[in-house]
Amino acid sequence: MSKTLIIIKREYLTRIRNKAFIFSTLFTPLFFFGIIALSTYMGVKSSEELNIAVYDESGMFAGQLENSKRIHYHWVPREVYEVITAPGEEEKTEFDGVLFIPLIDIEKPSGITYTSRKQMGILSQEKVNDDLNAVLERTRMIRADIDTAKLAAVKANPVSLVQKTIGDDGADKEANAGVSLIAGYGAGFLIYFIILIYGSMVMRGVMEEKTNRIAEVIVSSVRPVQLMMGKIIGIGAVGITQFLIWLVLLVAGYGVVMSFVSPDTIQQVAEAQQAGPGMEAAQQLQLATAQLNIPLLLGAFLFYFLGGYLFYASLFAAVGSAVNDDPQDAQTMMMPVTMPIILSIVVLTSAINNPGGPLAFWCSIIPFTSPVIMMARLPFGVPGTVPWWELGLSVVVLTGSFLFTTWLSARIYRTGILLYGKKVTWKEMFRWAFSKQ
Repeated sequence: MSKTLIIIKREYLTRIRNKAFIFSTLFTPLFFFGIIALSTYMGVKSSEELNIAVYDESGMFAGQLENSKRIHYHWVPREVYEVITAPGEEEKTEFDGVLFIPLIDIEKPSGITYTSRKQMGILSQEKVNDDLNAVLERTRMIRADIDTAKLAAVKANPVSLVQKTIGDDGADKEANAGVSLIAGYGAGFLIYFIILIYGSMVMRGVMEEKTNRIAEVIVSSVRPVQLMMGKIIGIGAVGITQFLIWLVLLVAGYGVVMSFVSPDTIQQVAEAQQAGPGMEAAQQLQLATAQLNIPLLLGAFLFYFLGGYLFYASLFAAVGSAVNDDPQDAQTMMMPVTMPIILSIVVLTSAINNPGGPLAFWCSIIPFTSPVIMMARLPFGVPGTVPWWELGLSVVVLTGSFLFTTWLSARIYRTGILLYGKKVTWKEMFRWAFSKQ
């Protein structure tokens, strides 16, 4: 056991002292905050603002198109319209474009055109369409002798569905599907990211020691199984360390950013994205804290991170021990291991859209996909959406699976780590695993 601890310590200290680790740990959160800040700034500053000249030949829309912060309508007579649309005058006009409304059939309107020096954005185009259709709708109702004021009163104050979930104590609490969706996507994708990155790191570490003949020296005093487990646990500890540092930096950075961002800026971003005024950050955090079972989610995340990592890392270690320095062979052998992880991301959207469905259930039990899919389902509620027995079954199956794969990979590892110059197949690797040695 002491030799395994020495290997764990060596793997851990070697990697956390590496400049690449320090750089990625410190600058990855800064990169994400930079992307968010840049998109926020661009959302506020790059929102399109248009001054549109309107010539209404039909007279139906005169004075009825309402200005907004982004679209400003300016009614012009025919003389002005002919001047600003004359050839060679496009660059001289103060307007961004000209909206021409001909004599139209109100039941089948056509021929309305927008002419400009440059094409308007999709959001601006939708806004102009909505404004035109709103006028058409009011005009049709008036001609049909429909009281527009009464109709507006009928449409006023629409219902807003409030979800409530019943807890173990029988009390109900307010739930929000958006909060569960964001938490499910975030947790599932983070598990996927960690398993894929650090599992691949285990394989590359094993391959490097094998091709450099370092493994021959190490196994002269350490059993191959101890070497494999020390490498897996050491790199896993590096992953946990990096994740905890990221968590602290993200929480601290979020607090700093929100202390400098004004509510007006948040409102501007929402309007620029046409998302409507959202809740304030404090209200969102309060709702998420009240709705989500934070202790359960943190405990489950730690388990599924460790269980999923150990399950896949042992397989990656077995593959790394069997291949030589040929990158093509490594990619070929690695494909059957990485495909289930990629499949879990493909299933993730379906599992979030229907977290209680049969696809989500089976993929949260099968150990190849359960770390990602179960973490995506848990924010939707336990024991409501995910019964306790499903969670328990998933935990038991994943625990038994990573114990089995660790045993299986150890038998492959002890043969493959000292085998050079031979192209190995999966069939031969399974023969190593189950042969009596």
